[in-house]
Amino acid sequence: MKKESPNGQSSKDKGAQKTVTNKTIGPASDLEQHLQPDWWKRIFNSMYLKTDSDVVDDSQITKTEVDLFQQILNVQDGNTLLDLACGQGRHLLEFNTRGNFNLFGLDRSRYLIQRAKNLSKKKGIAINFKEGDARKLPYPTDTFDFVTNLGNSFGYFETLDDDTKILKEIFRVLKPGGILLMEIADGDYLRKSYQPRSWEWIDKKHFVCRERTMASDNQRLISREVITNTEKGVIVDQFYAERLYAKEDLVELLKDVNFKDVTFHGNISSESQRNQDLGMMENRFLLTARSIKEWTPKKIKKDVKNVVVIMGDPSLKDIIKPDAVFDSDDFDTIDKLKIGLSKLDKYKFSYLNNHNTLVTDLQRLQGKIDFVFNLCDEGFDNDAVKELHVPALLEVVKIPYSGSNPQTLAYCYDKSLIRGIATEIGVPVADAFIITADINLFELNIPFPVIAKPNFGDSSFGITQKNVAYTIEELADAIVRIRSQFGYTKPILVEEFLTGAELSVGIIGNMQNYTVLPIIEEDFSELEEGLPKICGYEAKWLPDSPYMKALKSIPASIPSSTQEELTNHSLKLFERLNCRDYCRFDWRLDAKGDPKILEVNPNPGWCWDGHLAKMSKIGGIDYSQMLESILHAVELRYTHSES
Repeated sequence: MKKESPNGQSSKDKGAQKTVTNKTIGPASDLEQHLQPDWWKRIFNSMYLKTDSDVVDDSQITKTEVDLFQQILNVQDGNTLLDLACGQGRHLLEFNTRGNFNLFGLDRSRYLIQRAKNLSKKKGIAINFKEGDARKLPYPTDTFDFVTNLGNSFGYFETLDDDTKILKEIFRVLKPGGILLMEIADGDYLRKSYQPRSWEWIDKKHFVCRERTMASDNQRLISREVITNTEKGVIVDQFYAERLYAKEDLVELLKDVNFKDVTFHGNISSESQRNQDLGMMENRFLLTARSIKEWTPKKIKKDVKNVVVIMGDPSLKDIIKPDAVFDSDDFDTIDKLKIGLSKLDKYKFSYLNNHNTLVTDLQRLQGKIDFVFNLCDEGFDNDAVKELHVPALLEVVKIPYSGSNPQTLAYCYDKSLIRGIATEIGVPVADAFIITADINLFELNIPFPVIAKPNFGDSSFGITQKNVAYTIEELADAIVRIRSQFGYTKPILVEEFLTGAELSVGIIGNMQNYTVLPIIEEDFSELEEGLPKICGYEAKWLPDSPYMKALKSIPASIPSSTQEELTNHSLKLFERLNCRDYCRFDWRLDAKGDPKILEVNPNPGWCWDGHLAKMSKIGGIDYSQMLESILHAVELRYTHSES
């Protein structure tokens, strides 16, 4: 069975790999020298499930284990249970078949959590899976009747203090009288019986060699794992460790955190069909401990949060809009926003849209409001280049605010920069190059068709059907048009024109607590024949264009594997770019069906008929609820940062 990291990331002594590296350091005389303190951040993905399939994908083993766990815990209908370090959710999925329980799972591995979500969705099961760190749980105090920590998911951090933090968090979220169930390797047994070297076949093409040694402090077992493909050679060479606990060590640690009634329920071992090197899984003991405490007094909260909404200035020009002014549609959109917000009883809203007095208005509000809802996606003075100025100003006056910070907005305004960052973290991008003022197009060997875009831009400004080029002459014309709008010296991105589905992924929340909205697809089926299939400026801003008349957004019709890939890549970008509270990622599939990132939109359009609202509606979230979800994400983020 699995073992999972103490921060909620799944592993087992036999598995948990990172992506293929084809690198090996060769002989290592001292394994501890090669162990990284944060090794648990990187090595848990699909290879883990492959190497550990003999246990973690064996349904009979899972059923047998849950039989034993249920016998010990006696979970009743209506009880609330958190599986901490839940991996791909196999125990929770099995628990779900045993009764009407309220089930929650948390794990550090994004890959495993997304897999858990997909598995529960396919089965039509409502389990609340979250990605998160076990040292700082995203749950209120006194929430759970039971917390399980299964499969050697304890002791992976470098210090004992981190293990103590996990137990303190478990104690906090358990209800008075709640029970912790731990399944953990028998430390005394492993100290005496671990195999210094072993190897086993994973399948017909893969085998794994392991080396093990005790750390210099004799408290952790250091393991090295080298996975070899019979055709490709070494594909993974990695090091990891686990702190070894004897029974008396755990009793002392649990009592220090105020757990009572620590009870051991015998030892277990998984009967793998491979029956080779079980490593840390060879001998585990089960224990329970009870949280004997009083109910935590509820904090007295303000009945209403005072929130100021910052918006674009309707008295100023906005060159992105067709007539460069706010029109009746804009004012109708603002009215719908205010109606949507008025339904939220937890908040009292006021609005600022005079940019000439914005600085003094905010200075006057210092200390008098809870936070700003920053909906000024037009930018300061309605200048898209200055979108980052609004959060920068809010940071200067020290007022909390929604959405991404100035640096993130600056990054995402530069399409070429985003391409570089995406490539660096393994997110696929379309083939492209930058055109600068001194480049002669006719000297380039360009595979057509392509689409030319302003490298700096917002709201598809400057992107129309005429930007799609099938010849060098058409590309030259597109570049002239872009330069006439944006200036001769501004860089232009020339990108391969992808012909597959155009898709958008929406995320609300933050990495400790996020929701991935249903993916939507642009439906080009009613577009006039011969027009390039793009969702550009015409589709968003020009009511009389064939694009706005024909295009509509629909639930994406793509394979589940593609959905999973889009979600995982979007979350990687969300984290790397430090996006906050909500974000939209625009993708396009190539002719083979492979996704390529087009744009990252932090602080995306918030209007009632925008892409984010469309995704939310498909997911059963109305406009007011969508806005409330973003506001809740802001509150939760600041609560975590202050605790």
